[in-house]
Parts: sequence; structure tokens; C-alpha cells
Amino acid sequence: MNGENTEVKSLPEMEKIKVYGTRWAVLAIFVMYSASNAYQWIQFSIITDVITKYYGVSTLWVDWTSMIYMVLYVPFVFPASYLLEKLGLRKSVLIGMIGTCAGSWLKLGSVSQDRFWVAFVGQSIVAFCQIFVLSVPARVAAVWFGPSEVSSACSIGVFGNQLGVALGFFIPPLLVPAEKSMDETSQNLYIFYGSLAVISTVILLLVLFFFKDAPPTPPSYAVAQQDSTGSFKEFVTSLKNLLRNRSFMLLLSAYGINTGVFYAISTLLNQIILHYYPDGNEDAGRIGLAIVVAGMMGSVCCGVILDRYHKFKETTLVVYALALIGMVLFTFTISTGLYVVYIISFLLGFFMTGLLPVGFELAAELTYPEPEGTSAGLLNAAANLCGIIFTNFYSAIFYHVDVVSANISMSLMLVVGTILLACTSPDLKRQAAQGEKNGVP
Repeated sequence: MNGENTEVKSLPEMEKIKVYGTRWAVLAIFVMYSASNAYQWIQFSIITDVITKYYGVSTLWVDWTSMIYMVLYVPFVFPASYLLEKLGLRKSVLIGMIGTCAGSWLKLGSVSQDRFWVAFVGQSIVAFCQIFVLSVPARVAAVWFGPSEVSSACSIGVFGNQLGVALGFFIPPLLVPAEKSMDETSQNLYIFYGSLAVISTVILLLVLFFFKDAPPTPPSYAVAQQDSTGSFKEFVTSLKNLLRNRSFMLLLSAYGINTGVFYAISTLLNQIILHYYPDGNEDAGRIGLAIVVAGMMGSVCCGVILDRYHKFKETTLVVYALALIGMVLFTFTISTGLYVVYIISFLLGFFMTGLLPVGFELAAELTYPEPEGTSAGLLNAAANLCGIIFTNFYSAIFYHVDVVSANISMSLMLVVGTILLACTSPDLKRQAAQGEKNGVP
């Protein structure tokens, strides 16, 4: 009884629950920050033919400029999730943006044919800072937005990452086109790296002066009831609770598979398109753009649907199944013409990358009252681990068997993910907590 009385007394009064207009500015700055980091993930791989020619390196090294994002995320996700709870949003985002900016400027010093190692070091620094990006959208949404906006806010936060990836597909082939002399490529790379460094600096200043940690009062009763001190012991306990949650672990596996397939396809997209269409260098970038722009639309649509209907498991399962169908269509239509590839890629992206915020929100519902940053961190760790495995697996089949077999293998992985997701529980704990406070049984 004493514990119950203490819990009731700790709840805030009704008038203290409030949302603030500044939440949109905080979210907008985070979107720009996330985009600046995600842009650099695929910036080398999408122009693999240019980079291998200019720097004289193998395609494997170029693939590693993408995979380094995944490799560095996995071992550091747990320290990053702990720091997110310990330091808060502002300090975590500031650390990530400082590193992203520094890595961007370092790449500017790699414009010489013998300095690929400088570009790779800069890429590694930016990749490391991803640990202060991927787990944040769900936390920003929960800390700043009310219960009727939280899913939409999370989807917009993920939108930033997708926007960066979309620009990473689209801009590099335009700024650094193929079939140029080495001198022209050097000049193009200066523009390519320099513009990114300047933009990153501007975003760093926005974070430094305008990004806030949390509003003066909680935006919802669900957030008000989350009692977190940020201690290491509390973080470990939370982590153990998540790993013992059967439904969360099923979601973790399914989410990792879906995102791992996306990473594999994205990393080798340039080689895939050039295999079928030898002059399709710029088309590879535009197709990647189509995939991610569609995913951005899917993310926002799914966020709105979740906020309106609160059908978290059902929405996630339908989106996942449609991503599987999109992958099957991509596998068997890619050779039928570029216009078909554009259409199917758009459908594939709408559901495959549109799943990202839906997965975050379902995880938050299944694991409440555990911190959203910790559950999101684990989801991203699974995604990056699967990304490493699937990219290498896909690459091996692509080069030693054929591209159709490689795509079929990814489709089979999505079948497994769909089955795992279907086995999760529909128990929405966060919705229940909010409903109980508002008198909803």
C-alpha cells in the first residue's frame, strides 16, 4: 500500500501536463541533424565506379564506407543508449553533431588520389556519431509531444534519417558524375565535400543555440510516470527487462531482418543497376532516391494512422507483408526496363523503409515503461548487425552466383521476419497507462 500511495503522489497535477510550441523547432533541428549524418552513409557507395577509379581502391573498400556505419553501431549502441538516458537529449545530440561536422571537414582534406584513407577516417568518425542519432526519434517524440502526436512526431524524426539517405542517393551522382578526367573529378569532389562540411557547420550552430533538452513540464501522463534517474544500474535493469520480453525480442528479430535487407540492397544498388543497365550510373542514384522518398511518405502515413487508430501490431504486420511483396516484385521485374524498376522501387521503399518508425512505436508500446531510447537502440543494433551479415551475404551471392539468387535470398529472409512479427503480442502498455490516467478502462 505504501508503494502505491507514493506512486500516486508522484504523479503531476492535471494542469502541469502541457505541450509547448517549441517542440516543432526542436523536432525540425533534429531532422536536419539526422539528415546530415545519414546523407554520408551511402555517399561513396552510390558512386562506386567513380570512387574506385579516382582513388584506385577495390569495390570492397567502397562497400566498407557504408558498412562501417553498421559495424561501429553494434558495439557502441549500449553505451550510447545509456548516455542518452544519463546526459539527456541536448548533450547527446550535441556530441553527435560535433563529430558529424568534424568528420565532414576531414573528408575535405581527402581530395587527392592517394588519400582514400583520409576519407575513410572521416567517414568512420561520422559513422560512429550515428550512435547519437538512430535511438533519438522515439525519445524526442515521447519527451516533447502529447499522446495524440507522439507517433507522428516519431515518424517525422525518422523522416530526417530517410531524407539524408535520399539526398545521399541523389546528389553524389550529380555532383561527381562518371566519365570525367581526374582533374575534373578532383574539382567535383571539392564541391561535394566542401558543401557538406559547410552545411554541417550551420546545423551544429542550430543545435548549439536552439536545441533544448526537455520542456518545463511533461507532455503526457505516460511520460510523467516514467521515473528515470539515468543511473547505470537502472539502465542495466531496463536492458534485462527488454531482453526478457518475448514479444519485443520477436519484433527485434523481424525489424533487424527488414532493415538489414534494406541496407544490403542500398549498399550494392550501384552495382545492381549497372549489372542490368551499364549506363545507369545516375539512374542508380535516382532509383535509390525513389526508394527512400517513398519510405519517407510511408513513414509519415503510418505515423498518422497509428495516432488515429492505435493499431500498432496490425499496422506493422501489414506494412511488413507488403515490403515482402515489394521485394519479390523487385527481384523478378528488375530486368524488364528502367521505368518498371522505378515504379517497383517506389513501392518497395514505401513499405520497407516506412516500417522504421512503426517498429519504434510498437517497441515503445510493448516495453513501456522502459526508456524509448533503450528499446530503439536495441532495434537499431539488430538492424545494423543484420545489415553487416546481409550485405556480405548478398555481395557473395551477387558476385559468385547471380543477382536473381541474391534477391531471392533477401525475399526469403523477409518471409521469416513476417512470421516472427505475426507471433508478437498486441499488448499496448503505453496506451494502457495513458488510458488509465484519463479514466479509460
